[in-house]
Amino acid sequence: MRWALVKVSLAVTAMVAFAFAVPLGLVVEEMARDRAFSNAERRAAGLAPVLAITTDRDELDKAVATTEDGAAGRLAIHVPAPGPGGTALEIGTRRADPQELAATRGLGRASIAEVPGGFALLQPTALSSGEVAVVELFVPEGEVSNGVATAWLVLAGVGTALVVGSVAVADRLGVRMVRPAQRLAGAAHDLGEGRLGARVPEEGPPELKSAAVAFNSMADQVVQLLANERELAADLSHRLRTPLTVLRLNAASLGSSPAAEQTRAAVEQLEREVDIIIRTAREAKPQTQATGPGAGCDAAEVVRERMEFWSALAEDEGRRVRVAGVERPVRIPVARPELVAALDALLGNVFRHTPEGTAFSIDVHNGDDAVIVLVSDAGPGIADPAAALARGNSGGRDGSTGLGLDIVRRMAEATGGDVRIGHSVLGGTEVRIWIGLDGRRAGEGTGRRGHRPARRRRTSGSRRA
Repeated sequence: MRWALVKVSLAVTAMVAFAFAVPLGLVVEEMARDRAFSNAERRAAGLAPVLAITTDRDELDKAVATTEDGAAGRLAIHVPAPGPGGTALEIGTRRADPQELAATRGLGRASIAEVPGGFALLQPTALSSGEVAVVELFVPEGEVSNGVATAWLVLAGVGTALVVGSVAVADRLGVRMVRPAQRLAGAAHDLGEGRLGARVPEEGPPELKSAAVAFNSMADQVVQLLANERELAADLSHRLRTPLTVLRLNAASLGSSPAAEQTRAAVEQLEREVDIIIRTAREAKPQTQATGPGAGCDAAEVVRERMEFWSALAEDEGRRVRVAGVERPVRIPVARPELVAALDALLGNVFRHTPEGTAFSIDVHNGDDAVIVLVSDAGPGIADPAAALARGNSGGRDGSTGLGLDIVRRMAEATGGDVRIGHSVLGGTEVRIWIGLDGRRAGEGTGRRGHRPARRRRTSGSRRA
């Protein structure tokens, strides 16, 4: 479209410039010709008073010699014979043919004859004897075309400037039309490939602006529909995993009877099946997190909401709970269901892998370019944090599913952040979630300044992730 507009503008402007420049150049050429012959006619008429007074050769020679044209050899006087047997008089160099001189005498008005090197102006003048003398003034070709070449060059330059200017303007207009269309096509391509955060700036011509508004509305609707599905899946996982955690803890207190062992085995089997179902659903779901303005959730609100749920179970088990940094809103570019799933996974690990009465805490630190969420406990800790993170990446080894850390890791890496496991101030494990705020993708967070190295647990105890 852009080049089509440029070609149309080039053709139209060139045609208009040609239509105006050529006639104007011809007019200028005709005006220069008329000016040259008018000046020649005026100079030739200057000898009419002399011819009206005398036809003496000496006098006429003097009159011709005193003129600029006569001194340059461009002026001639042709006086016919005064009567039968008389002698015609010619002064100066004749360039016109005798027939043209005779025709001028017969017409009685000035005429122009083309001669080698230019033109000859033939001006008839009546003598006192009744005869008609002819004053011949030579006009060089250069004088006739004086200024014409310059005028043509000026017209050509103006025409070229008009063509170039119109092409430049058409190109800029084409860019204004093409770029929004290209952005719309690129966003549609990204959306088709599953990048649901693609949006189009609502700018450009009214038609493309309307298309961009419709596209953004459609993309938002798609994201909302998928988010609703994710909400449903997350709600289902919470409804299943949290009661399973309570059931597992209660089953641990049933004693060592065969029925109790069967109950615990059934709970473990059910938990494994639920983990498999949730993991399969998570791997099949596309990324639905939008990256535009306003996307994400309030981390402080989510932390307060989930701690209200887990605090009831913590109170039953005699666990001390501390929450900090949630007094003010903390916006993060993470969908609410993903943050809820990550927090429930980590808190479920605390209840699952630490003894009753073990204290734990959640701290939220809001920085300029990142939000850090710390989940700490006073349990036995993790003997090999690197192996625990490896289980989270690989999907589970050594009797641990690794699902909890995998949920947290994927959420953090989607923002360009990461997850670190270290030693907490409570004496147990600290899981630090680094959530980027500048929109960087996963893989760009390595080598980030300000990161503390992961601190390993020095105790010999361990717990699964």
